Amino acid sequence: MPAHTPAPAQAAVDPVPGPGGLYRRTVSALRLVVIGGGLSYRALFNWTTPPMFIGTLLVGPLLQLLFFVFLGRQLQVADDRFYLMGNAVVSASTACVYGGTMAIANERRYGTLGAVLLSPRNRAPLWFGRALPYVLNGLVISVFTLAVACLLLGLRIPVGALPGLAAVLLAAAAGCSAFGLALGALGLRFRDVFLVSNVASSGLLLLTGANVPRENLPGGMRAVGDLLPMTHAAEAARELSAGAGLDGRAIAAELVTGAGYVLLALVLLTVFERGSRRRATLDVM
Repeated sequence: MPAHTPAPAQAAVDPVPGPGGLYRRTVSALRLVVIGGGLSYRALFNWTTPPMFIGTLLVGPLLQLLFFVFLGRQLQVADDRFYLMGNAVVSASTACVYGGTMAIANERRYGTLGAVLLSPRNRAPLWFGRALPYVLNGLVISVFTLAVACLLLGLRIPVGALPGLAAVLLAAAAGCSAFGLALGALGLRFRDVFLVSNVASSGLLLLTGANVPRENLPGGMRAVGDLLPMTHAAEAARELSAGAGLDGRAIAAELVTGAGYVLLALVLLTVFERGSRRRATLDVM
């Protein structure tokens, strides 16, 4: 009989699933998302100091907005509203694309990636928490750019369109952060992942229709733009600012695109992590 006494210890190690266990797991995952994401943002994002944040994430998109507006006036390709709304949406891309990349690639750069990969925590909330601060960051930048466009360049937006516009900007920032996280996953395999981020950021300016009317692009480039974040959000934002109402299909397409990049990021992170573990095992042998 004494040989069977460890049974209570076994029950303590493997508790019976129930509402209480589900609640604890949910709270633990939320803590990992919120607290872990905040710590990661403070440690890995290179532009958290006020001079860098203001100069790179606020002044940079504002100068980009002014450049394309005045260039558009000279070329007479589209009106001011086209460029103002397009750049208000795509202004979040700097924080979201490079932020998502830094959230993973800087772990490798600063030598802390091994500790992250050895963590027993669930990978989905671990990586999702790292992208969440950049969603909020991108939303703040888009709102700032839009406010300056209204004050300096006379952009007028119907008051009734503001809730829908907030939803569109949030969906755009979320999709772009997922896109950046997928690019950052390449940092587990490639050494210079920021080169890929530079190309991707330029592609968003060209292919999403933020600054070039999509009907003027070749068919292949339009097809690529359909798969990128912010493309559908820019179209929805322009319609809202013109008083046409919220296009549910456009915001749904933006959310589906973002969800696709979330899935892609998780798949790449899983594959590259398993590959690194396999290579480490072979090196030890």
